[in-house]
Amino acid sequence: MEKIRTVIIDDEAPAREIIKYYLKELDFIEVISECADGFTGLKTISSLKPDLVFLDIQMPRLTGIELLEVLTEKPEIIFTTAFDQFAIRAFELNAVDYLLKPFPKRRFLEAVKKATDRIQSGTGNIVPASQLLAKRPESVSPVNRIVVRKGNAINLIPVEQIKYVEAQDDYVMIYHSSGKALKQQTMKFYEDSLSKKDFVRIHRSYIVRVEEIKRIEPYGKDNHVAILQSGDKLPVSRAGFKQLREELNF
Repeated sequence: MEKIRTVIIDDEAPAREIIKYYLKELDFIEVISECADGFTGLKTISSLKPDLVFLDIQMPRLTGIELLEVLTEKPEIIFTTAFDQFAIRAFELNAVDYLLKPFPKRRFLEAVKKATDRIQSGTGNIVPASQLLAKRPESVSPVNRIVVRKGNAINLIPVEQIKYVEAQDDYVMIYHSSGKALKQQTMKFYEDSLSKKDFVRIHRSYIVRVEEIKRIEPYGKDNHVAILQSGDKLPVSRAGFKQLREELNF
């Protein structure tokens, strides 16, 4: 059996040491690098192309979730984190497992076994939803930036610059003050993670920043259209119009 080339990415040195200690008895695992922040981890994965990555989530410069979202070639990922609110997104990104710190050795080895099975089979089996959905929090943590890849560049878009989000099949197009960016995410993710105070879902295909709305006009029978500061016109559904009335008190 070829050794599984492994990278550990965690901003806390003790956490990296625990993972290496647990891996010592597994002679089929080879730790080829360790990183203390997301950007270094991204460069390391891109250059070394490991089979397996142990990935923390809350890190400086780039979070583990953001790192995985912009990777073009993804190794098998085991998240190791002290926060349970990212489990659903980890599931959407097809992580092997999601370990909550402090995790016991038995649970750690279970995750390694899953990763090994996936690597050996080459099928990338989807993790049963129940394993991660069981960790689902009552609410999703708000995001304060969006990470997008454009060519070889990684761009960080502050939420304050987002004007509206448009559904495009399995993707969303994010319109922001510097242009637009395509992301492979769901409208549900943005509906849950963008501030309800600042954004409203006006249509099944559109979430818009409230302050970007210049006016709302009737459109046909029982329909409306939102005219934005930019001049863009977005359809407003009946449910969306109701939410706008509640938000804007008209």
